[in-house]
Amino acid sequence: MSNQYGKLYVVATPIGNLADISFRAIEILKHVDLIAAEDTRHVKLLMNHYGISNKVESFHQHNEEKAAEKLLEKLRNGLSIALVSDAGTPLISDPGMPLICKAKDEGLTVVPLPGPCALITALSAAGLPVTKFSFEGFLPRTSSARKAFFTEKLNETTTWVFYESSHRILATLQDMAAILPRDRQIVIARELTKLYETIVKTSLINALQLVEHDANMQKGEFVVIIEGAEEQKQSDDLSEEQRRILMVLMRSCSTKTAVELAAEITGARKKLLYQTALKIDSGH
Repeated sequence: MSNQYGKLYVVATPIGNLADISFRAIEILKHVDLIAAEDTRHVKLLMNHYGISNKVESFHQHNEEKAAEKLLEKLRNGLSIALVSDAGTPLISDPGMPLICKAKDEGLTVVPLPGPCALITALSAAGLPVTKFSFEGFLPRTSSARKAFFTEKLNETTTWVFYESSHRILATLQDMAAILPRDRQIVIARELTKLYETIVKTSLINALQLVEHDANMQKGEFVVIIEGAEEQKQSDDLSEEQRRILMVLMRSCSTKTAVELAAEITGARKKLLYQTALKIDSGH
C-alpha cells in the first residue's frame, strides 16, 4: 500500500474504568488526524481525562453507511483515523462494520489496537468452560422471539454469551426460565470494571429470583453467560426395536446391506449395528 493513503486504527477504549486503556491507544488518539466516535460526548470524557485534544466526528449506527464513505475519502487522501465506540472494542455489537469492510475491500490499512471488551472480560471471570463459546450479541426485543431463540439454544453443548440492557434483563431471564432447565448454570456480569461491578454464578432459577428481588440487579449493562447443555452419551447397546429391524433385514439382505438399511431406518450407529450383526451371525 502506498504511503499516500492513511491508516484506519480500530481502538479499544475502557468499558468503565478509565485506567483500563493502553499507552499505545492514548498515543494513537493523540496523533491521528481524526477520531470517529459512536458518541462524541462520551469519548470527550476520555479525551479530557488524558489530555487528548483532537478532532472528533460522529459515527454511529444511524449514520454509519453515509459516514463511512466520507471517512474512506479522508483515508484515500492520506488522513489517519481512529475508530472508537462508546466503550470496549469497536464492532463487538457496536458500529463500524461497513467502514472496516469497505476499507479492507479497497486494500486500505486497518490497524487493530487490542484492549477492553466486556465479552472477554466476563468470560475470564465466569468460571464456565470457554475453550469453545458462541457470542450472540444483543437478543431480540420481543418475548416470543427470545423464547424462539432460547428453544434453538436449548441443546447447545458449548458455552454461549449475550449482552443485555437494564430495560430487558428481568424479562429475558423470565423467558429463559420458561425454556431452559432451571438448574442450568449461568453467570450474570453487571457493570464490569465499574464501582458496582457484580459477577454472579448460580442456577438459572436463583439468578431469576435474585434479579426479581434486588432492584440494583436490574441496573447497568449486562453480560449473560450460559452453561452448555450436557452432551447426550450414545448408548453402547441397540434397543429391542433396532435389533429386531436389523434381524428382519438380515434374513433377506447381506450383512453390509442390512446394516446400512438399519442405520438409515433406526438412526443407530453403523459400527454398533455391524457388531451386533456379527454376533447374530455367530449365534450369540
